[in-house]
Amino acid sequence: MAQVKVSSKYQVVIPREIRESLKIRKGQNMVMLAIGNRIEMVPDRDISELKGFLKGMSTDNIQEEEDRF
Repeated sequence: MAQVKVSSKYQVVIPREIRESLKIRKGQNMVMLAIGNRIEMVPDRDISELKGFLKGMSTDNIQEEEDRF
């Protein structure tokens, strides 16, 4: 788990290990979502880049919407 600090301009730096593992490029757009009390940033990718993107992803912590409450 990486920890970041919010700057006075409300900016954060994505840690190198995360950028490299997700192949995030400088200038790339990100989709930012507020889900409950957390923020998720998802790289905006061309559909041709998505083949195999979720390979090996663990689904252990994913909950159904009705199970969250």
